[in-house]
Amino acid sequence: MFAFRAGLQAAGRAARQGFTRARSCDTVFNARPCTPQIKRFASRYSRFGDKPGSGRQQQQQWSTFGPVYRAQYIWRNYQRPLIVVGVGGGVFYVYNLEEVPVTQRRRFNVVSPSSEEKMVTDSGAYESLLQDFRGKVLPAEHPLTMQVARVVEKLLPTTRGLAGDNWRVHVIDDPQQKNAFVLPGGKVFVFSGILPICQDENGLAAVLGHEIAHNVAHHAAERISRSSFIMLGAFAVSFIFDVSGQFGNSIAQLILSLPNSRTQEAEADHIGLLMMAEACYDPEAALDFWARMKKAEQFEPPQFISTHPSNYNRAQQIKKWLPEAQRIYADTGCGSVSRYAADFKEAVSLGRSGRQGQLRPQRPLATRRNGDEEDDDFF
Repeated sequence: MFAFRAGLQAAGRAARQGFTRARSCDTVFNARPCTPQIKRFASRYSRFGDKPGSGRQQQQQWSTFGPVYRAQYIWRNYQRPLIVVGVGGGVFYVYNLEEVPVTQRRRFNVVSPSSEEKMVTDSGAYESLLQDFRGKVLPAEHPLTMQVARVVEKLLPTTRGLAGDNWRVHVIDDPQQKNAFVLPGGKVFVFSGILPICQDENGLAAVLGHEIAHNVAHHAAERISRSSFIMLGAFAVSFIFDVSGQFGNSIAQLILSLPNSRTQEAEADHIGLLMMAEACYDPEAALDFWARMKKAEQFEPPQFISTHPSNYNRAQQIKKWLPEAQRIYADTGCGSVSRYAADFKEAVSLGRSGRQGQLRPQRPLATRRNGDEEDDDFF
């Protein structure tokens, strides 16, 4: 009996001590240390909009770096649409891959050759150029026009399907412009300033072979097809880095557009070199031409901000392709073409002095049609 009473008294004292200790935790002026046993919550916070009770979202950490945070925001809020669009876009991209003629480079392209030509025709680019150069286009009977037409005529059988286009040759009397280009559909424009650098028909074949090769590879269609990726890249850069649209477009051009443009230019060098060899033009003339072009250019921008490879890199690549071109040149059974060099140099000199008619008259592949302008030379 005494033992039972002693046990009750001990239990009572223990209960009173625990109650006093608990009350002391709530007393502001209590000096005794108190370590109450409370339940701690998760130290990691959840962003506004997270559903309460979601352990996965509470464990996610957000970056304090702006671009990374915005990328995290897009991924965590639009993860499913991004996956669907990414998978669908990847399938669409792979389905529309094709090989470039001659080089077999794999590229994305959704524009057919006929659509490519129609886009250029509908845009009125050809008529606009003729209007811009009105008064500077040399007539069809001019020796320089006839020489350029002859080179194009020899290159056409090597163009793999483009010979049926309505080819027209225009020589622009502008000694300051060292350039040439060919619009899809066979519209050739050559500025007189590049002819002295060509020196002869071999050099001119290197230039025209390169420009026609852009049409053989349908590079314009490839650029149109890739434009959607450029726009998407520009939007992504503008949003993630919180910059203006113009700056985002410049970054997208630097990362996506310019490297592809340099690839196309190198590819045109390769195809054009093989074309001129097959047309019985000495392929080594291409190497000599770019050496002269390097001397003629007063300023050459850094390659990474240019649409073209540097002249040095172009020359190095041509050296690698020369053995293949020389085999084609030998297998074709081409004879010496040096007899054309004198005629070409004479034509250039006639163009400078303004004298005409001293060369043997030579008509283009087709006579002038009724209604065509007198300064047009076409095939």
